[in-house]
Amino acid sequence: MAKKAKKQQQPGGTPATVALTAAGTAFTVRSYDHDPASPSYGEEAAEALGVAPDRVFKTLVADVDGELVVAVVPVAGSLDLKALASAVGGKRAAMADPAAAERTTGYVRGGISPLGQRKRLRTVIDASARTHATICVSAGRRGLEVELSADDLAVLTEAVLAPIGRG
Repeated sequence: MAKKAKKQQQPGGTPATVALTAAGTAFTVRSYDHDPASPSYGEEAAEALGVAPDRVFKTLVADVDGELVVAVVPVAGSLDLKALASAVGGKRAAMADPAAAERTTGYVRGGISPLGQRKRLRTVIDASARTHATICVSAGRRGLEVELSADDLAVLTEAVLAPIGRG
C-alpha cells in the first residue's frame, strides 16, 4: 500500500533548507510519513512522493583513500565505488563507517543531505542527474526531500558530475 505524501511544507527546518534559502536557490520541499521499518529510505521516498526512482537520489558517504567523500546516486541503482574513487582522483573507495558519516555531516543515516553538512565534503553527483529537469535529494531528515535542479545542486555543493551509479 502506497503511503500518502504530506502537503508541501515551507522551507527552513533543516540546515539543508536553510542553505538553499540563503543561496536564493529555487527548490520545493516535499515530505511524507516515514516508516522506520522501511528497508530502503530512497525507494520509500520515491513511492510515497510518486516520483520515478531514477529522479530520487540517495546521499552516500564513502571513504576514498582515507578521505570522506559524498556520492549522490539514483535510488534505483547502486554506487560504483571504483568509479567514485576515479572521479576524485583516488585509488580505493569503501563505504564509510555510518557513525563517522553521521558525525561529519551532522545528519542521521537515512537523512544525510548533500547540502548544509557540518563539514563540507567533496561531492560527486551521478551524471544521470542532468537528464532530469529536477531531482529529489534528502532535505536532512527522514521523510523530507528537496526537489531542485541538478545544476543548482552541483553549484551549491561544488560537486563534480561523473558516471558513478550502476543499474
